[in-house]
Amino acid sequence: MLKERMLISIIIPYYKKKKFITKTLNSIKNQSYKYFEVIIVYDDEDLSDFYFIKNIIHKDSRFKIYKNLKNKGVSKSRNFAISKSKGHFISFIDSDDVWNKDKLKFQLNFMLKNRCLISHTNYNLINTSGNKIGQMNISLVLKHKDLLRSCDIGTSTVMINSKIKKLIKFSNIETKEDFVLWLKLSKKHKFFGIQKNLVSWRKVSNSLSSSLMIKFRDAFLVYFRYEKFNFIKSIFFVLILSMNYIKKSLKQKIN
Repeated sequence: MLKERMLISIIIPYYKKKKFITKTLNSIKNQSYKYFEVIIVYDDEDLSDFYFIKNIIHKDSRFKIYKNLKNKGVSKSRNFAISKSKGHFISFIDSDDVWNKDKLKFQLNFMLKNRCLISHTNYNLINTSGNKIGQMNISLVLKHKDLLRSCDIGTSTVMINSKIKKLIKFSNIETKEDFVLWLKLSKKHKFFGIQKNLVSWRKVSNSLSSSLMIKFRDAFLVYFRYEKFNFIKSIFFVLILSMNYIKKSLKQKIN
């Protein structure tokens, strides 16, 4: 099958990001690779933003939006969208991030050329105004043992071949739900890194994932509950993860 007919399913969970969602959706509409479907899961009981989004995607049949009857969280929203996806590949983007116009085209060609099942890319860090404040550079290949110590994968950079779709299920944890999945997948498959900035990840200070206490708690759960480490080993890896996070943050600012 030619790459021009490789359908890519794009997964977007949405919750109160009205300020940024237009730029996110426009970065998808402006992709140089046009054969995609977009599945938006509106995860908010307040429907005021729902009609705002409906207006943005109006008349573009590639975009579909579903409503949760109540707020279910990002994991259940993504899992629902995955169940509705029909693509040969699945990509994720959060509702405040932005893609480079060649993101899908470049990443798809890379995966087909290298016959890999999972890939992710370098990404820029931007603030709420859209100004670059840092950069994340990744390794060419990421294995499970590497990922245990530092999560260098930006969810909005990830593309996965649907051949392993049955393995793609986010865990119901408040934060780090993506980390749990990447660890699970990395036990069977390598993450291939594309060392090219194809995504801008927006750092929003009031986001749930910005809470340090929640991060520490959920980091512990990643190792203790999902990796099945004992208590001491779990604490040890939380400390390593935290130290690497600090080093990574300092390096990102320098870049």
